[in-house]
Amino acid sequence: MKALIVDDEDLARAIVREHLAVHPDIEIVAECANGFEAVKAAAQHQPDLVFLDIQMPKLDGFEVLELLESDGRRPAVVFVTAYDQHALRAFEAQAVDYLLKPFSKERFEAALAKARALRGSRPAAAQLAAENPRDVPWSGSW
Repeated sequence: MKALIVDDEDLARAIVREHLAVHPDIEIVAECANGFEAVKAAAQHQPDLVFLDIQMPKLDGFEVLELLESDGRRPAVVFVTAYDQHALRAFEAQAVDYLLKPFSKERFEAALAKARALRGSRPAAAQLAAENPRDVPWSGSW
């Protein structure tokens, strides 16, 4: 799975990178410090998953998402932000998850498992269900 990390804070990008490092099946294709870089990197690398900050210079996370959708490229998006007031809008935009900084390794892993489940990586969803069934998105059938 190809991942893109977008955050204007170096430390925040480093934390996401560190959490992803233990997953050999995930390739970080680019890291971006603002929305313009994110749109360009997404066009170039076609990521499957984007870890996206909301409040950034130039373009905010929602504007980045709109531009990705307008080009027909809709990767799975996990918003990573320090502000809880954007959560409702994020889920209205069909975000996979919303990580509130600072987040735990377990919370990050749950968000990643949701993204994998939505991208068709069923082994990850099965593992998540075994570990914590409340964190698995409902499939609509029993």
